[in-house]
Amino acid sequence: MVKALNIITDGPSWVNGLSWADIFIIFIYFIFIVYLGVKYSKSKDEKSYFLAGRGITWPVIGFSLFAASISSSTLIGQAGDAYSTGIAVFNYNLISVVVMVFFAWFILPFYIKSKIFTIPEFLEKRFNAASRYYFSAITIIVNIFLDAAGSLYAAAMVMKLVFPEASILTLSIIFAFVVAAYTIPGGLSAAIRVDLMQGIFLLVGSIVLTFYATYNGGAEYVKQLLLDGDVLMKLVRSNTDTSVPWLGMVLGIPILGLFFWGNNQQLVQRVLTAKSIDEGRKGVLLVGFLTMLTLFLIIIPGVMAIKLYPELPKPDMVYPHLIMNLLPNILIGFMIAAMVAALTSSLSGLLNSVATLFTMDFYTKFNPNSSSKTKVRVGKMASITVLIIAVMWAPQIGKQFGTLLKYYQEMLSMMAPPIVAAFILGIFWKRINASGAFSGLIAGILLGGANIVSVVYRGESLFGDMHFLITVPFYFIWSSLVMVVVSFATKKPPLEKTDQLTFDITEFREETLRLKSLPRVKSYRFWSYLLLGFSVIILILFW
Repeated sequence: MVKALNIITDGPSWVNGLSWADIFIIFIYFIFIVYLGVKYSKSKDEKSYFLAGRGITWPVIGFSLFAASISSSTLIGQAGDAYSTGIAVFNYNLISVVVMVFFAWFILPFYIKSKIFTIPEFLEKRFNAASRYYFSAITIIVNIFLDAAGSLYAAAMVMKLVFPEASILTLSIIFAFVVAAYTIPGGLSAAIRVDLMQGIFLLVGSIVLTFYATYNGGAEYVKQLLLDGDVLMKLVRSNTDTSVPWLGMVLGIPILGLFFWGNNQQLVQRVLTAKSIDEGRKGVLLVGFLTMLTLFLIIIPGVMAIKLYPELPKPDMVYPHLIMNLLPNILIGFMIAAMVAALTSSLSGLLNSVATLFTMDFYTKFNPNSSSKTKVRVGKMASITVLIIAVMWAPQIGKQFGTLLKYYQEMLSMMAPPIVAAFILGIFWKRINASGAFSGLIAGILLGGANIVSVVYRGESLFGDMHFLITVPFYFIWSSLVMVVVSFATKKPPLEKTDQLTFDITEFREETLRLKSLPRVKSYRFWSYLLLGFSVIILILFW
């Protein structure tokens, strides 16, 4: 039987429907992750602090990526979007699985072979320092104001279930202290080891919650929606759909997905810790399989909530509401801990990401003779600064941007396309030079800035009422055109800027021959085909 609890608006009781056992579980969980992070900390030099010694295996990479990718925009935002518009939000994950395969095959090898610490560092190797500085600065801004602040906001919203009288700011400060306790001293090694456990916690907890939602009437509701052919259970929508129009699904999401999985320092940094290219590839494919499960563990439960709780005032609170109303005591504490696991995993990775970017892309460039000890200390200071800014910005998200997913997606739709264009053209076309790449990056951000000004002062976008996903390819094409035109108008890039840094079809064919001599299950391409096959099946089932 579904429990009837009033979430957040309940009386002054600080436990708000939780038993002391739930409170104890949450408390013990916080202690556990801090202990685990300190135990696996490595900070003797920049290689161990920022890249965990480059010796991580694929299962650890896969679960760490999964926990870090189930950020605030996924766990809170996607469940809320499913409650509002149905399963179409899963298209972001479905298309991202295809992007992961592309990344594992064609982009990841360049990153690992070039021994980079940061993704912007690759742009300097391929183009010039100006492109590196630009991308690094943009990434730091995105990490602070979109990801770090978003994670704190989402975690605070969850904990308001337990402490309804506490403000978002107060709860954000508490979470900042918890994550800082193990991430700042321990570096990426600590973050990855904690993420491995948190990924498992999250997976188990989500399965339990889905079972309870199904048992309490959710299954019958979803079954009826499927029998009726209801649009809520369809992935492919018309171009007038406000959630995910099919044209945006085909043209917009792949570009955003390439940024998220191929250019996002927070996630790719975990892949850079791999002890080999093959380990990195298998780790990425593992997170692809885990990502497919989010349809059943996060998004469909969000749809079930339409039937179970039809008048929730705030979509972002759907997933926490399911936890508090469906689960029995003790399991509530476990599941809240699992949610916090996802949100703190995202934040821990972000802290190390920004620390790496600032230290290796800026501080080290201007202080090339600094010691490893100094670099680690600078990275720790950068992490503290990020937390302070994110804590102050987090309360503004709910006030200014409606749902968390809308806030994240619309900001990313302007920032990501120019960066993706620079990487794709840079890797697959030798003729693109430094002048072209930098000009295209600036042209793209200027278009985004002009659009923001238009929204603020004219009350409408430069693209009119066009869905933001459909605007993404316009940014991409505009930036790409500028890169191509300027590159052809200037000199060809020197050999050292393209050798071993651009795609070579001959090497690809030689690798294909080598893989044929391996057992099928040891080939990353076999698992890639299997993953793509699952994606096609899901698309057909929910067409």
